[in-house]
Amino acid sequence: MRIASIDIFRALTMVLMIWVNDFWTLTDIPKWLQHATASEDYMGFSDIIFPLFLFIVGLSIPYAIENRLAKKESKTLIAKHIIIRSFSLLLIGFFMVNYETAHHESIIIGKYFWGLLMALAILLIWMNWKKSPIQKKWHVYFQVLGIIILIFLAVIYNGGSRGESWMKIHWWGILGLIGWAYVINGLIYLYSKRNITIMVILWVIFNLLSILNQTDKLIFENDNITFFSTLYTGTIPAFTTAGIVATLIFKKLSGTNIKWRYISLIGLGVLHVIYGIATRPYWGISKIQGTPSWLAICTGIGFLMFTILYYITDVKKQTSWAKIIAPAGTATLTCYMIPYFLYPMYAITDIKFPDILNSSGLGLFISFIFSLLVVVFTGWLEQKKYKLKL
Repeated sequence: MRIASIDIFRALTMVLMIWVNDFWTLTDIPKWLQHATASEDYMGFSDIIFPLFLFIVGLSIPYAIENRLAKKESKTLIAKHIIIRSFSLLLIGFFMVNYETAHHESIIIGKYFWGLLMALAILLIWMNWKKSPIQKKWHVYFQVLGIIILIFLAVIYNGGSRGESWMKIHWWGILGLIGWAYVINGLIYLYSKRNITIMVILWVIFNLLSILNQTDKLIFENDNITFFSTLYTGTIPAFTTAGIVATLIFKKLSGTNIKWRYISLIGLGVLHVIYGIATRPYWGISKIQGTPSWLAICTGIGFLMFTILYYITDVKKQTSWAKIIAPAGTATLTCYMIPYFLYPMYAITDIKFPDILNSSGLGLFISFIFSLLVVVFTGWLEQKKYKLKL
């Protein structure tokens, strides 16, 4: 069962993510649109987008797991799917982060060709070849080629300011963080028998860990422990747990008057925003530091956005306005990967646009058109049966 509001929420978020990820190419853009720095007690528009995507991951988990259970899949098989999918996200995120820190002069093929091959390898490995028009006999060859390319890229890699270091975990990247949030929430939801009480308890635990992380209680020096820091610092997985709770509340109240759904979700949204603002003097609002105030405000926005979109798209059936961005909600990974082909090619060819096209309001407008064109191209690929799938 697909809920239109979840797909559209995901599509909107992905379009905005591609847009804000393109801001690095622009100059003279308003501060309120940009990411806040690590030292600022501030939240820009860009700092809201990723948390919303994590929230959407949570909204989708109950429906995805129940769909698999309805097909008589065993819990073991579903757990295997969750783990493999999460590992794939972690691996892709690991390569993407190391691309950011690659040392151009020290890599025999250069940083940008390295990045282009990385994107190609990801495409070859995770393309849903079974549903593509490519003959079945070629599928395994493409995937093996992708694996060989990734190994080659790892072997020739040099990073750091002088090319002195090999690939390492700096942070997990957007996809890696999604992988951590997905695996812990997906597995606990699966084995909790979809119990809302357990998920609420988990949600509270992650929020408490987020608060504890603002002290020195969660500082570890053991690499084996810090490997799991995304989980024990609480903030990132808390967004996804909140999404699961939103869906479970929504389903639990399905037999009641629909107004109680709205009252519950809007109430949670408003309370979170108030809590986030009220606790700002204690922790500040910071995405980079992952403060509880940032967590609360963005979670509140997630509850409110989902409620509004559900009313518009599932109740009033007003979905035609979102058709142009629909592929970003159904072929999300494909959409996210396209800029990873374009940016390296842009650097390799050394294409230069007039400064006026890369600055201020005009630059923002062109950048947004770019994000829409990425989605339209994703839709074209999806029609041709080319779509990445973890």
